[in-house]
Amino acid sequence: MTDYDVLRVFCGPQGDHGNELGVVRDGSTVPDREDRQAMAAKLGFSETVFVDDPERGVIDIYTPTTRLPFAGHPCVGAAWLLDVPELVTQAGAVGTRQDGEFTWIEARPSWAPPRTLTRHESPAAVKDLPIPPPGEWIYAWAWQDMAAGKIRARGFPGRNDGITEDEATGAAALLLTAQLGRALNITQGRGSQILTAPQPEGWIEIGGRVSLT
Repeated sequence: MTDYDVLRVFCGPQGDHGNELGVVRDGSTVPDREDRQAMAAKLGFSETVFVDDPERGVIDIYTPTTRLPFAGHPCVGAAWLLDVPELVTQAGAVGTRQDGEFTWIEARPSWAPPRTLTRHESPAAVKDLPIPPPGEWIYAWAWQDMAAGKIRARGFPGRNDGITEDEATGAAALLLTAQLGRALNITQGRGSQILTAPQPEGWIEIGGRVSLT
């Protein structure tokens, strides 16, 4: 099989957790879209990224079943790995920056695939949710500390592709930030951490820790 790296994106404060991401550093080894889709399905990560131009930051993103014009955790992971000022996705140019242990990207909510954002009464209610049946992408969330912008969340892709829960989801965090209109500190899944911050002219930054497995 083609060489690839595995990153964990949106790791917790102790460097644990995070959502796994497959990255094919040399996209020219898998030039055909059908072959890329097949490889993403075989790897089975929530997303796999193919790097088509590492110097310009041109990337191509796939779930096990579909190609995506933009996704949050693949962009944060690619930004950390490539260390370029921007990424070029099908949706548009994604600004990037490094700030200590955090890697940040800047994107527009309109680029994010649709998500159903469902507010619950407490973090315990979110924790106890059963896996919903396939059909829609559900982002379940509750305030942990409203004054501090702390959120507890879980993500359920609902694609019927073997991934019943997403450990950390940048696109959903982007949409929730746009809906609430404020910076957020999100704990998702088993303990992944996603930071967000609204920016001028409708842009939103998403930040997190990344590690190479």
